[in-house]
Amino acid sequence: MKIFVNQDIKKFFLALSAVLTVFTVLAEVCVYLMCSKVSLLLLVLSIFIMGALWIVFVRYFKKQNKLMEQAVSQIHAYLDGDTDARIECDQEGELYHLFHSVNCMAEALNAHALNEVREKEFLKNTISDISHQLKTPLAALNIYNGLLQEEAEASSTVKEFAELSEQELDRIETLVQNLLKITRLDAGSVVIEKSVENVADMMRDVELHVLYRARQEQKKVTLSGTDTVFLNCDRDWLTEAIDNIVKNALDHTKQGEFVSIEWKELSSGVQIMVKDNGFGIHPEDLHHIFKRFYRSRFSKDKQGIGLGLPLAKAIVEAHGGMIEVDSELGKGTIFTINFLNPTKL
Repeated sequence: MKIFVNQDIKKFFLALSAVLTVFTVLAEVCVYLMCSKVSLLLLVLSIFIMGALWIVFVRYFKKQNKLMEQAVSQIHAYLDGDTDARIECDQEGELYHLFHSVNCMAEALNAHALNEVREKEFLKNTISDISHQLKTPLAALNIYNGLLQEEAEASSTVKEFAELSEQELDRIETLVQNLLKITRLDAGSVVIEKSVENVADMMRDVELHVLYRARQEQKKVTLSGTDTVFLNCDRDWLTEAIDNIVKNALDHTKQGEFVSIEWKELSSGVQIMVKDNGFGIHPEDLHHIFKRFYRSRFSKDKQGIGLGLPLAKAIVEAHGGMIEVDSELGKGTIFTINFLNPTKL
């Protein structure tokens, strides 16, 4: 029988048989010395008990062996590619507990495999997006280089195209740097080193970063908030996030318009808002603006690379914050960032 292929089961039955045999012989000898008739009856009874025990144990182990064969069959089916194969484990007992653990392991492996597929798809899409984004500035650089070679004697033309080339190189550098940052955030390799920071000081840093551009474009950047608001954050990373939101606002405003940065302390934490009175965001785009490389068909911004807002969102969420956007076409946009303070909840 198949159950005796298992050496432990085989040894168990041999030991059981030996014990029962010794017991029967000793009992028979003892009773024979006392009474021969009782001895015969005891012998028959012992044989019957031995047979009954054998039947009970054989049936039990055959059932256990069948369960194990079914389990092995399901495991082999899983290994052969049937990811839905599972072992039945709807009863109590250590064996069923083992089967349940095997099923849990299969679920974990499925989830891991699904994540691998998603990561490969994400990598493929990202590479495709990068290639697409790099084509425009590289093509422009090639054109400018050709024109520079043709107009080598005209210093004003050379200067003009040299400046345009520098702008395209800046675009490439910004794209690469933002991609590296957002990839590090995705991979969890960025350590957010928090310390208590004065929000007003941070916002003044942001203003300083964009002030030259705002003056060049004849736009206003204003600050509004008190010096008594503090936030537990990584100053460098959070400043980068607000920078990106403000730069996005400048991209979507025209000469004479404004961008304001406001902050205040709430009963549950700190709120930072970036407002502008620019073009506004089309309702169709509101649910997509945080997607990487997203380009709206309504956007007037032709130079953006579509990574500033996704990077800002990733940084805010790495701090445990939430970012929301509200906009009206022709009237402007408001980005609202909330950071909860657990000690005030």
